[in-house]
Amino acid sequence: MTAELLQSLGHVLPGLLSMLGLICASAFFSASETALFYLSHDELRAFRSGRPRERIVAALMADPERLLTGILFWNLVINLLYFAVGVVIARQLAREGATAVAGLIGLGSLFGIILFGEVVPKSGAVVFRRRLAVLVCWPLAAAIRLIDPALPLLQRMALVARRTMYPGLKREPFLDTEDLERAVDEAEISAELARQERQVLRNILELSEIRVEEAMRPRGTYLALVPPVSPGQLEGQVPPGNYLVLLSDEGTDIESVVPLAEFVSLPEGNLEQSAERVVYVPWCATLSTTLQLLHRSYLSVAAVLNEYGEPVGIVSWQDIIDTILMPDPSRARRILRREPVIEREPGEYEVDGITTLRYLCRRLDREYEPTPDGLVTVAGMLHEQLEHIPEPGDECLWEGYHLRVTDVSENGSLKVLLKPAGRQPYPSGSKESSATHDF
Repeated sequence: MTAELLQSLGHVLPGLLSMLGLICASAFFSASETALFYLSHDELRAFRSGRPRERIVAALMADPERLLTGILFWNLVINLLYFAVGVVIARQLAREGATAVAGLIGLGSLFGIILFGEVVPKSGAVVFRRRLAVLVCWPLAAAIRLIDPALPLLQRMALVARRTMYPGLKREPFLDTEDLERAVDEAEISAELARQERQVLRNILELSEIRVEEAMRPRGTYLALVPPVSPGQLEGQVPPGNYLVLLSDEGTDIESVVPLAEFVSLPEGNLEQSAERVVYVPWCATLSTTLQLLHRSYLSVAAVLNEYGEPVGIVSWQDIIDTILMPDPSRARRILRREPVIEREPGEYEVDGITTLRYLCRRLDREYEPTPDGLVTVAGMLHEQLEHIPEPGDECLWEGYHLRVTDVSENGSLKVLLKPAGRQPYPSGSKESSATHDF
């Protein structure tokens, strides 16, 4: 019996070896899919400025629909070939009278492709995703490139099938704004969440209201250089914001950034070799739109443009996350690395001009209402009211408060003393040319 079994298997040995090879191929694509799609947003951003293999992984994930279509196509082809070979082997054994062996091979082939072609490789890929993604990038990129000419046709066929079978299918949002608002209200009523957790929920809601110019780092608060840039030009210091901004040859447009915080040590050669590109957003874009754009493109920095297309600042992924997670988010605190609103006496504050009106209202326990003029900062409000460059001693009124400019630096930054308007006026000695305006 054993001799007959071995003789029967000997006849189909080439087919069995082919099935084993197809299982390995199926395991490769299954593990590749899991490893790449399990990479986090931060890991993919780090890959963009990493070694050549890591950059290939990031390039593949830049178009996830193309990657997934290619992997599923090859998996389908491999599975069809696998079961076709299995059927041929089973029929050959049955024709020779080894029906029991044919049945065992049929069941074994089914469990083999499920266990060793799907479950085991996917489980291992979840644990070792970074290492595995780097290992499979070259053959996976070649396999995807082979079917590139057919990908548009496959995607068009999938689109036609979806529109034919499910014409009214719409993507359902994971969470509506109304759901978040209801969660905040329930948290306040039931007190199930701590104050900071409720504040995080409110910060998330405000992302759709806060314009990117309120959170960006203005031009002049970050280091910007024209390539080539050598590590020696940094003089051993990490620039503010942990990013080096690279400009165009004319020195006007922002082209890319170097995420210095992601390096254990500075790379050899010029720093632009480790740069990643940026996305561009208008100054009036909301933080929610900017965050979504950064997430889709696996990038970490957006360049903010004014109405003339000129760069006026940058905002990073981390800046937006800080805006969500910080109990009292402040752009000025991030830039100055200190508290921008300091209470000198009860009800009397020293305020930096870069402080946003939204944050100032929060510190004063007042409801913030965006101005019709679109004013964002204390300095912008002073410019609007005074109609000239503020000078020490200039005064104005704002929302029931009396503001007096106390200091103006050479680069235009200023400090203001703020107190309720009903209090005793400031001591004499301010400039006669000072102007007082109502807001």
